[in-house]
Amino acid sequence: MTLTHAPEFRVALADTDADLRAAQRLRYDVFVGELGGGGPLVDHAERLEQDRFDPFFDHLVLHDDAVGQVVAVYRMLRAERAEAAGQFYSEDEYDLSPLRATGRRLLELGRSCVHADYRGGPAMYHLWNGLAAYIENHGIEIMFGVASFHGTDVQRLAQPLSLLHHRHLAPEHLRVRARPPYAASMNLLPETEIDRRAAMVQVPSLIKAYLRLGGVVGEGAYVDHSFNTTDVCLIMDTAVMSERQRRIYGAQT
Repeated sequence: MTLTHAPEFRVALADTDADLRAAQRLRYDVFVGELGGGGPLVDHAERLEQDRFDPFFDHLVLHDDAVGQVVAVYRMLRAERAEAAGQFYSEDEYDLSPLRATGRRLLELGRSCVHADYRGGPAMYHLWNGLAAYIENHGIEIMFGVASFHGTDVQRLAQPLSLLHHRHLAPEHLRVRARPPYAASMNLLPETEIDRRAAMVQVPSLIKAYLRLGGVVGEGAYVDHSFNTTDVCLIMDTAVMSERQRRIYGAQT
């Protein structure tokens, strides 16, 4: 974290076009500028990362009112809005039949990112609190969504992917599976050959946060060449998350 001022954080849903554009601009900086991603609706002239699903998502934004800037974002898609969109976003990558079969209230999360200057500080904590309030307001029971490793060389990610497969695989009734033709096995190393410390160094902070809160992963990774990422599908029972969140973050409230 390299801030030279005391931030004044405020979490809110984007309710204006200006808020949405600010979120899409931050997404561009991270997903296109940093990670080399792209997409048919990305606006390079205006520096906006956007797609056809944006109108159906609610967009949670973290403002730093001290500088008038959006510094972190999350987008959230409830099942009824996914029906209006024709599918969940991650349904192109994963077979979500197990989640649909639960009959529980689902929420898809995506496009989570934090401005480079705010990483490693309390920004993600504030965003998580906003997400927790949203979950409670809408009675959400299961959250899920893809989270990404940078790059598409699966062998380079053998340690962290194998760790997730062996130690954090979702139970069968929640185990979504990556779709061909870009599905890749995460079972790349025997569990005895995993160096947990080295593996965790490669795991992005967002995935670590999900794991700390009780998150599990689906079967297989999805190699997303358009975004230059290798994706895993994270699944979380919100009852488990709420209990662990109280235990982990309770002292910070």
